Amino acid sequence: MKSREYIFSGKNMSIYLDANTETIEKLVNKNRCIVITDSNLFAAHPYFFSQWKTIVIPAGEIHKQQSTIDSIIQQLIKLEADRKTLLLGIGGGVVTDITGFVAGIYMRGVSFALIPTSLLAMIDAAIGGKNGIDVGIYKNLIGLIRQPDFILYDHSFLHSLPQEEWINGFAEIIKHACIKDVQLFEFLEKTDLHAIQSTPHLLATLIDKNIAIKTNIVQQDEFEQADRKLLNYGHTIGHAIENLYQLPHGHAISIGMVMAATISEEINQFASVEKQRLIQLLNHYHLPTTIAIDKQKVFDILKMDKKRIDDCIHFILLNKIGEAIIQPIPMIQLEDIFNQTL
Repeated sequence: MKSREYIFSGKNMSIYLDANTETIEKLVNKNRCIVITDSNLFAAHPYFFSQWKTIVIPAGEIHKQQSTIDSIIQQLIKLEADRKTLLLGIGGGVVTDITGFVAGIYMRGVSFALIPTSLLAMIDAAIGGKNGIDVGIYKNLIGLIRQPDFILYDHSFLHSLPQEEWINGFAEIIKHACIKDVQLFEFLEKTDLHAIQSTPHLLATLIDKNIAIKTNIVQQDEFEQADRKLLNYGHTIGHAIENLYQLPHGHAISIGMVMAATISEEINQFASVEKQRLIQLLNHYHLPTTIAIDKQKVFDILKMDKKRIDDCIHFILLNKIGEAIIQPIPMIQLEDIFNQTL
């Protein structure tokens, strides 16, 4: 088992690579640990979860709401969880987000750790300490930044991952390539989903690469004052359409990346040929690139985006593939682009 050590806010955080769930009992005190998972994983691994004190939440983004948090807290009280309890989130991005959020507010803060089980959670959602919940159609409107004690990677969870969830995860991989790594973009152009799925070494290398991209960005800017904002490429519009049209996260981000590339063409002279490369790559990994939207409804949601400050929204645009910038765009200009270009 390989491990990497990181320091966030003066606290050590470990990432265990190529590990397995059997390692967990060596890392935590089982008597002081409460597992949080979702109904799908609980049904798929009943023997494992039967050995732990476990809280099961309904599966799906629709349940990433305050009512789920309230239910978990009530169950923690019944289990007599105290300030020395460690919460262990085992699941996809919804579970990792909720676990970190509950850990941040229960008794003013308890420790937590994560075992991401989806590709999207492994390369993105579990990393960086962003934890939050949605408020209706508004994505991650309530939340906090709090780092886990450790993240453990067991790739065997991917064996039972539905194909649509593999596709979902590749949107974030392509995003990382767009903002920081043109060689990763070129590698993705030369291979395909089947080759990565069927070659364990290739998959492990790809996951490790994406972990490194995100953790390096977050280490330099944990609280999103500068370059961490680049990780929001495709997310501004993506988040606005995700819950409104009930899209999988990766699908929404894929469409959002294409729209952000169009805005990059309009404002930043991003080359149209580069935009076509992006569209072709997204299609290559079976991701959607267009959707019919109600522009006014989407724009109204954008007004509540966390990256809006006064009358500007801090949008992530591309100079070229592998190089992104933070570009403040006045809301009135963005509304005009919405109506005339998108």
